[in-house]
Amino acid sequence: MRAVLIANHEIKPGEFKEIDINIARLPSHTQIDTPIYVSRGLEDGPVLALMAGMHGDEINGLEIVRRILDTDLHRPKRGTVVCMPIVNVYGFLNFSRDVPDGKDVNRSFPGSKNGSLASRVAYHLTHDIIPFIDFGIDFHTGGAMRTNYPQVRAVLTNEKNVELANAFCAPFTLDAPFRPNSLRKEASKKGKNIIVYEGGESLRFDQHAIEEGIAGTLRLMKHLKMIDWAPEPKEENRVIWSTSWIRAKYAGLFQSTIQCGQLVHKGEWIGTITDPFGEFKQKVLATSTAYVIGLNNSPVINAGDALVHLGMDNLCKIGGKE
Repeated sequence: MRAVLIANHEIKPGEFKEIDINIARLPSHTQIDTPIYVSRGLEDGPVLALMAGMHGDEINGLEIVRRILDTDLHRPKRGTVVCMPIVNVYGFLNFSRDVPDGKDVNRSFPGSKNGSLASRVAYHLTHDIIPFIDFGIDFHTGGAMRTNYPQVRAVLTNEKNVELANAFCAPFTLDAPFRPNSLRKEASKKGKNIIVYEGGESLRFDQHAIEEGIAGTLRLMKHLKMIDWAPEPKEENRVIWSTSWIRAKYAGLFQSTIQCGQLVHKGEWIGTITDPFGEFKQKVLATSTAYVIGLNNSPVINAGDALVHLGMDNLCKIGGKE
């Protein structure tokens, strides 16, 4: 069997090991470590990384990885699972997407050993994790007060990305090109394939998104022959080829009349914008026939704010209906 190295630690067949990567210190001189939990099966197989908390306020991914660890689902029969529940410990401690210097770790790859704090976190991932894995899932959620319906984002012109996304089988699969200086892009340069799972919103547990994330991870592990059983999908997977946001034309109070995940038709009433004084009311209408893949939960909005994220599959594009 091949040797498995993670962050310069060798993992033997059947072994479980916790590894702490030191990132830096707090101003109080307290050490900040990123814990990594590595479990290797008795038989050879791929190395799969489960990474969450790249943005410290996105706790649904953290809970997905935590539950996988808590229920021993991270222990494969074949291959190795690398669990990183909190990549950005600084952001997690401060309920923040970013690190204290205001930078986004997922826009800081490949990073620098002596660079900004975000760059240093990215550097450790680039050098201690990415070279030693074969595949990965990067767990995220929607931004502040915006819910994402469970979805996988991948480069759908890449055959291996498509294979992984199909195996995960989330309710939606979005064609998502690489973002500059992101984990996915840096991993692809090294021949590694990482898909992104999005579900729920920041700083709020979403049980549906968490359960879908766990089930999809197990389906991917089964596809990679790391385990022998995984739950069947509860929803049909729809491939989304194009997306658009409906934005507020007016400032005021927004109340939606729809739910995340549902199909809406062009011209359908999907929400209302009012003022706080009962003097103004404006209907928000769907701009196209599409699925609601993201929804703004903030009641107070300004003109231009994103309200509803619409995703179109091939049927929507040709005006098809379910």
